Amino acid sequence: MRHLSRGRIHATRSVTRAIIETFSGVALIKIHVLLGRPLRKWRTTWGTTAAERQRGYPGDQLLPNPSWRYTHAVTIDATPAQVWPWIVQIGQGRGGFYSYEALENLVGCRISNAHEILPQFQHLAVGDTIRLHPKSPPIPVALIDVERHLVLFASDAESGDATVWGFHLVPVDGHRTRLIERGGSTHGDTFRSRLAFGRMLLEPISFVMSRKMLLTIRRLANAKVAPTRANGRSRSMH
Repeated sequence: MRHLSRGRIHATRSVTRAIIETFSGVALIKIHVLLGRPLRKWRTTWGTTAAERQRGYPGDQLLPNPSWRYTHAVTIDATPAQVWPWIVQIGQGRGGFYSYEALENLVGCRISNAHEILPQFQHLAVGDTIRLHPKSPPIPVALIDVERHLVLFASDAESGDATVWGFHLVPVDGHRTRLIERGGSTHGDTFRSRLAFGRMLLEPISFVMSRKMLLTIRRLANAKVAPTRANGRSRSMH
């Protein structure tokens, strides 16, 4: 009975946490859409240094003149090799996007965010595809450099729509990594293209989701590495 009660308490807490996170995500999206212009510079450069924003990254050449672009970053207390497994398994039907899962599923994404490294999704190659939504065209892998870069790129010559989304792992020292997210889009002249790929809605919404994603990857990677380091320190003391 005691174990059953603990299970129910844990389940209740998980549901409550998911509800709170969902409402927080919705509130943040509303704020950023309403305050689009005033917060734009902060959103498109969140977490980065001036040098990181000005630096070129693999994949930039795929969309040299985007309608809009962003660079986000976090520091993770793990090596690139330890962060990479969380990045490479990203995607709908794979490891998810580490963001507001319930919010994504409200729009039919059918996302299940992983909390562990999934061996079956640790291999990608150029030409493989990643889905954002089960009903949307997948985004091809345009460039992959294991433990360093993963770049997705999709374009439509007929409409003029295109988007690039890249993850770049930059070692800081022997045990820390800067995870850089660099992305951007361009759109055609139609209202549909501007709505789907323009910055008015896509940029603030994607920022809220991306920020949550990066913070979650940092938490997961840090948590995975922490016990190993603790054991190492314990052994060194003996």
